[in-house]
Amino acid sequence: MKKVYYSVDQREEEQKNLKTKALQGAYDIVSTFCSSILAVTIVLVCFLRVAIVNGTSMVPTLHDGQSIIFSPFLSSFKTGDIVVIHREDEEALIKRVIATSGQTIDIDFEKGTVEVDGIVLEEPYIAEKTEREFEGGPKFPLTIPEGYIFVLGDNRNNSLDSRSPNVGLINEQYVVGKMIFSLEAN
Repeated sequence: MKKVYYSVDQREEEQKNLKTKALQGAYDIVSTFCSSILAVTIVLVCFLRVAIVNGTSMVPTLHDGQSIIFSPFLSSFKTGDIVVIHREDEEALIKRVIATSGQTIDIDFEKGTVEVDGIVLEEPYIAEKTEREFEGGPKFPLTIPEGYIFVLGDNRNNSLDSRSPNVGLINEQYVVGKMIFSLEAN
C-alpha cells in the first residue's frame, strides 16, 4: 500500500527521519566496533603478555620462535604449569614447573624418571626420559624451600633448567607469568 502524504513538509520530514535513523545505525555499528577494539587492546596490554620461545629446550611442546600468551596475574603455580621466568641481566626462560614450595623432587637419572612427593610423574609432554645430570647441580631427593619452584624443559636432555647450577631453583619473584596458550610456530 502506497503512503499518502498530506503535505510536502510531511514527506521531507519523513525522509529526514529515515536519514537520521540510518546515520544513527551506522554510528552504533562504528561505536560498537571501536569499543570492542579498545576492550581487546586493554586486555592484551594490561592482562596478557607475549613471549617468544628461544631455543629447543621445550620441544616437543613449544618450538624455537613460537609465540606464547601468558598472564602476569596468575601467580599460583602447580606441577605441569609452563611459566615465563625473567632473572636480572639474563634472557627470559620458558620452562615447566615440576615442584613447588614444600614438595620433594627426586630424579632417577638411570631410569629417567622424575618423582614428586614419592609419585612418579606421568609426562606425555617430554621428548625423552630425564637422563642428563649436571655437574655441580642439586643432589636428589631435594625439598623445595618456601618461595621457590623447580623447573625443567620438556626436551630434558637438551635443556638448561633447575638441574643446572647456572639456573638452580627459581625464586617465585622471577616468575613473570604463567602460559595461557601458545600460537602456532612460524
